[in-house]
Amino acid sequence: MRKKLFFIFFMVTGIVVTGQTGFESDVFKTAASDLQITFIGHGSLLFNFSNLHIYIDPDGRLADFSRFPKADLILITHQHGDHFDPAAIKTLSQDSTQLFVSPACQPLPAAAHILKNGDTIQAKGVAVAVVPAYNIIHRRANGLPFHPRGEGNGYILTFAGLRVYVAGDTENIPEMNGLRDIDVAFLPMNLPYTMTPEMTAKAAQTIKPRVLYPYHFSDTDPQKLVSLLKDDPAIEVRIRKLN
Repeated sequence: MRKKLFFIFFMVTGIVVTGQTGFESDVFKTAASDLQITFIGHGSLLFNFSNLHIYIDPDGRLADFSRFPKADLILITHQHGDHFDPAAIKTLSQDSTQLFVSPACQPLPAAAHILKNGDTIQAKGVAVAVVPAYNIIHRRANGLPFHPRGEGNGYILTFAGLRVYVAGDTENIPEMNGLRDIDVAFLPMNLPYTMTPEMTAKAAQTIKPRVLYPYHFSDTDPQKLVSLLKDDPAIEVRIRKLN
């Protein structure tokens, strides 16, 4: 039954350029209304859905957020400066904005709520599930992982049945084996902080998203991922300006 619904509702209308921001966007059909995903850069994303503006990890070095619509919902994956930018959060916030952050985001911004791995919430009518994001292999010189388990979050957002997974800074961790029915996935791919193209390909083959966006890829060539997944037609890899 899910496969049938996928073909009815999961339709992509292609790339557009938002007149307000000048960034690329893709539009997905859902059972309720269109979901527009705007690719701000690196780990920063904007979801527009049913008149909601939902930001993931807004980073003021990537855009002038004073020119963006105010946020209804902001989700922060972890505490590193390219993901957690209190100034950008302040610029985007209004009285009704809901802000959710991972446990390591300190100092805690005003009105912020902490989400931990395993939490599930309904925010502005959107279901949000929190999944782990951490390193196993890649570590600092002192032996500690770049992203210790429990400090960072990945998020699965459900928009009228369309499930979008934003992985945060992570490797292909065992918890990915439990992820099901992911329509769109954002997986990080840069060394030494997250995954190699080979690790990202393995994660994608585990999750099996319909559409895969490598993001946070810095100097890593995303075409390597395209090559690694060329024999897996069930996964459509899309390259956008998210380095």
